[in-house]
Amino acid sequence: MNPKTYLKGRGAQSQVSNKFLKYNEVLRDDFLEYCLKEGELPADNKTHFQEVFPKTIVNKVTSPDVGMNYSMNPYQGCEHGCVYCYARNTHEYWGYGAGLDFERQILVKKNAHKLLEAHLKKKCWEAKTIVMSGNTDCYQPAEKKYKITRQCLKVFLKYKHPVGIITKNALILRDLDILKALANNNLLAIHISITSLSEETRWVLEPRTTSIKMRLNTIKVLSSHGIPVNVMLAPIIPAINSHEILNLAKAVSEHGATSISHTIVRLNGAIGEVFREWIYKVMPDRAEKVLHQIEGCHAGRLSDSRYGQRMRGDGKIAEQIHDLVSLAKRLYFKEARMPELNLELFSAYKHGQLKLF
Repeated sequence: MNPKTYLKGRGAQSQVSNKFLKYNEVLRDDFLEYCLKEGELPADNKTHFQEVFPKTIVNKVTSPDVGMNYSMNPYQGCEHGCVYCYARNTHEYWGYGAGLDFERQILVKKNAHKLLEAHLKKKCWEAKTIVMSGNTDCYQPAEKKYKITRQCLKVFLKYKHPVGIITKNALILRDLDILKALANNNLLAIHISITSLSEETRWVLEPRTTSIKMRLNTIKVLSSHGIPVNVMLAPIIPAINSHEILNLAKAVSEHGATSISHTIVRLNGAIGEVFREWIYKVMPDRAEKVLHQIEGCHAGRLSDSRYGQRMRGDGKIAEQIHDLVSLAKRLYFKEARMPELNLELFSAYKHGQLKLF
């Protein structure tokens, strides 16, 4: 790694072009116009927050292979800065780039809890699990200040509605009081993402995420309160963390995880450019190996849009990864599975309230 060219604390190392902009121009920060010596990086590496007020918050998920039907995201963009994040491409819809913009320009949906409540009160709405963080982490650093996720959880609890949470931040433990109340009614499933047991690997892959030690402790605390936790070994990146599968499974099992799942990395759209630049700076000695092995999992390409195959991959390397995960499940998670969430309480609550009118 060249410290003179590596932007510390970020996954992406530069702005990248937005495919929706005319002439495919690259977004620029004003501070880049100042004179810098060759090889120097801008001193301004701050995150900027913009409050937005969308008209809806619950999204119907039409992709058949993501394991959820509805999702909601209190934030767009994510300061965690995971270099491989599939959500980077969605930032282009807001007029930003998938590179540094995704990590530094965070859109905050201040009215998310009000939109959620309005959605649940619709006469036509029947209970279906809504997953928080289908796109960006609902417990990213901004949540410590804005508390939008906590407000939304209060709405789910009020209406006795099932909710799933995907996160990699120990900040979730702040809301343990609400989480326990939801879990006591079988209304909650939590999915914690862990990609490595190595702090060095985590730091470069996911520069602003919770440490591995704190993430393992989060699993332990949640599980000790009877809250089901699925650990997502995701994504598995060949030649970076693929050798850790068994050790990861053992560690999360020992900390009380209910089950594990996995995906194989795919680098669609602008993410391929972000990842390629990153790996040549961070791991130049094995950059070609990693890129070629990723391609080997996706029919010779870094990207993969084939439903049912895109997150599983194919080829020999993908088969080896699947075999290791299957072995890990047999060793540490015999027939373990996440419980089905309760859909009846919301119906009973809703119909009971309607009788009052």
